[in-house]
Amino acid sequence: MSRIGVIAGSGLYEIKGLTLKKSRTVSTPFGKPSEKYVFGEIDNTEVIFLPRHGKHHDIPPHMINYRANIWGFKKLGINRILSISAVGGIKRGLKPGDIVILDQVLDMTKNRKSTFFDGKDGVVHIDFTEPYCPDLANALQKAGRKAKVTVKKGGTYVAVEGPRLESASEIKSFRILGGDVVGMTGMPEASLAREAEICYSSLSVIANYAAGIRKQKLTVPEVMEAMKDTTEDLKKLLKAVFTIIPEKRKCLCKDALAEAKI
Repeated sequence: MSRIGVIAGSGLYEIKGLTLKKSRTVSTPFGKPSEKYVFGEIDNTEVIFLPRHGKHHDIPPHMINYRANIWGFKKLGINRILSISAVGGIKRGLKPGDIVILDQVLDMTKNRKSTFFDGKDGVVHIDFTEPYCPDLANALQKAGRKAKVTVKKGGTYVAVEGPRLESASEIKSFRILGGDVVGMTGMPEASLAREAEICYSSLSVIANYAAGIRKQKLTVPEVMEAMKDTTEDLKKLLKAVFTIIPEKRKCLCKDALAEAKI
């Protein structure tokens, strides 16, 4: 049976055909994960969910224990993670409700614990040329076609510290640098997954236009409403991808540490 981890809100637990079985608290050397891990089963796949911001969405992005979250998945034997997050749209043509399969990242975070390796076990430099697993990205694209859900393949995620939203000048700068979407949770989640040799792919849901794209003030309610409107499409997409992801990994993610240690 395949096992896949999903980092997302609790609203996605209600996928048609998914049976929830149990929840489990996991201890890690890096402290407590955001919440208990929820175990479910659909078809011939075991799915383990984790709400990134906690069960009641009370952990702000800059306070999330990213190391504990990823380590917990590793401890549970997960070698593939699908991440879902709300983002602001920077690239012209992206509008609220669009779903983007990411392929690159610009890390603008400043104060986060971003590695499992602090020098005690040697110095490690992982290759991050492709931040997201290409095999998982291809599976998500196929799943979109199967579920008849439109997804846009390819996009650069700009990870910011938060919890404030961005200024118009920051967004203008990010666009010049090649950013397509902006969010507060994509890093160091992606790089930690690579350090753990876990395949990781991310779906970004455009919840709002980024600052300065339009004249209206950015509000939290519009972000929450956009995510709510997209939930059914995300459920269809996840259900389809669970049947597409091959059991055996052929990508380079599984060997990320092979030549990374000094």
